[in-house]
Amino acid sequence: MPSVLLIALGGAIGSVLRYLLAQFVHLFFERGFPMGTLVVNFIGSFLIGFLSVMIFRRVSHQALSCFWLIGFLGGFTTFSTFSLDTVNLMTSGKIVVAVTNVLLSVGLCLLATFLGIWLAD
Repeated sequence: MPSVLLIALGGAIGSVLRYLLAQFVHLFFERGFPMGTLVVNFIGSFLIGFLSVMIFRRVSHQALSCFWLIGFLGGFTTFSTFSLDTVNLMTSGKIVVAVTNVLLSVGLCLLATFLGIWLAD
């Protein structure tokens, strides 16, 4: 199966699962805090760390990478990719770059969200 189809299939499944899991979590928590998003991002971050090791270090299979890492987790949460990038920077000794990545990613994305809301409003 071509890589693009694996990515599309994984992304579709990940996106639907993200929605369903977030809705389920909100059955137990008030919506004042984005607990559903936090849970999804936490699980996605764990899964990308776990699966990246399993796929790249143990199996080295391109189709699995396309489906799980790019497709499924890309649809489930892009925060998992951000987390993996940051952890890779930290474990390679690039602490300042990792902290810069965190500050810029969070800060700029929040700014972009506010700007988008402001422009659309």
